Amino acid sequence: MSGFGSLLWRDLVLMFRQGGSLGAAVSFMLAFVVMIPLAIGPDQATLSRLAPGLMWLALLLAVLLTTERMFQQDHEDGSLDLLATGRLPLELVCLAKAAAHWLSVSLPLSVVAAPVGILLNLDTPRILPVMLAMVTGSLALSLLASVAGAVTAGLRRGGLVVPLLVLPLYVPVLIFGIAASTGDMNPSGATPALLVLMAIALVSLVIQPWAAAAALRAYFR
Repeated sequence: MSGFGSLLWRDLVLMFRQGGSLGAAVSFMLAFVVMIPLAIGPDQATLSRLAPGLMWLALLLAVLLTTERMFQQDHEDGSLDLLATGRLPLELVCLAKAAAHWLSVSLPLSVVAAPVGILLNLDTPRILPVMLAMVTGSLALSLLASVAGAVTAGLRRGGLVVPLLVLPLYVPVLIFGIAASTGDMNPSGATPALLVLMAIALVSLVIQPWAAAAALRAYFR
């Protein structure tokens, strides 16, 4: 576990030093939110009704922007070859990569998204359900994105392939994320959808290390 922690810390330091991934994702989310009223009109009731779904779309697309470089940069500079032949199992390497992406990109985006939703006339009582759903769902988004990032690690234009691979996997997260964001926090409202969203995140946590490691091993054969 010390090797896992060291790799996680190393990836977090690199991501925060570079600063491009989170900055680009936040900028995209803000641009998306600002342009929505221009596209569908300034009607406050319509914006309030559509706000949770639009915020989830903004989060999903912003996460996709940062997926391509999750493994590709290490593949280009040879770090991935060293990690694959090191003591740390490749499954834990992939899990550390996904955890670093979630902590440095997806989690901050999910925390920022709910307050930004006020620009879309998001009701104040809905801010907490939206934030809880996005924090939970963002973990699944990063885990699933890391699998696509591992598959396209050796491709020069993997950014064009990643959305095709990952968007079908994002559909359940999007459906139950919106359901958890729009309902009330009671047994007949958002709670069942939030529990399903947690289950999706846990299943992704179990599957991701093995799937991503299998994809990376194909580059070392």
